[in-house]
Amino acid sequence: MLARIAHELYWLGRNLARAEFTARAVDGVFRAELQGPSDSGPGVTLGWSGLLAMLGGGRGEEPAPNRSQALARLTLDADRPDSMLACVERAREGARTVRDVISAEMWEAINTTTLTLRGDGSARWSAPAGPYLASQYVKQRMALIWGIADRAMLRDEAKSFLDAGSFIEVADMMLRLLRIALPAEAQDPRRDGNALALLQAVGGFHAYLRAVTAPPNAQPVARFLMFERAYPDSVAACVDSLHDAFAAADARPRDSQPVLRISRLAADLDFQRRVLPAGAELIDICERAQHELVSVDLDVADHYFAGMAPGERGIAMVV
Repeated sequence: MLARIAHELYWLGRNLARAEFTARAVDGVFRAELQGPSDSGPGVTLGWSGLLAMLGGGRGEEPAPNRSQALARLTLDADRPDSMLACVERAREGARTVRDVISAEMWEAINTTTLTLRGDGSARWSAPAGPYLASQYVKQRMALIWGIADRAMLRDEAKSFLDAGSFIEVADMMLRLLRIALPAEAQDPRRDGNALALLQAVGGFHAYLRAVTAPPNAQPVARFLMFERAYPDSVAACVDSLHDAFAAADARPRDSQPVLRISRLAADLDFQRRVLPAGAELIDICERAQHELVSVDLDVADHYFAGMAPGERGIAMVV
């Protein structure tokens, strides 16, 4: 496969995953706001300022935004490269260049989603509920787009690079969310309402209830989102899937620097899961894992894309 095509597919996957994660995070913060502050004291912190900082939209010199301002920046502000609309727009441009690789149905779904989000003068996304409704729409459309990709694309190199982009983006976003939301110091293992919103922000609420017997406090929720391989959007599961995707796309995976680095990261996460006691701090582990993902991203660009930078197709990973 040409490096240019692989590059476009990789960033198509990343931009689709970023748009979906942003939509889910907006929903989670909205739910946390409805629930109000937890009576059990400090625990998971999930708010609009933190969400803007997590997604790269926060500006140190700007005052803290209110809900309507944050929603607009995160969802329908086309001038912000980190907004949901901007991610969908980049995904459309990337999909347009690889229309001979993806299915016609997938292109139509991405194109329709973008045109609908633009509004074209429609009052559908008007304030105050417009940005929130747009995030709900994106959640539904991303499920459709990924479903079409899974059913209509060949399981070849193209699908591997598309999937790899989504896996590394979800892992990176999950680590950002944990670093923003987790308490700086260990808290008493008490029920925290915002921990429920954290699960809802990533679509893992029902999965957590089925997999974990502990109440949804900050620490067990963080361990679940970090280490639970049965949950497909956990960091460990995404790293495993990322390894499988590049191993399938690479003719010599045992000699591939990205594959080797991902293997080390997966082994380290498995080791940490086994040795860390319940209630242990995860902030340092999140930081190290995110640094490794940045290195993986650089290795991928150098090894598969001839050093091509993301350019207009995505936002570079930073820690």
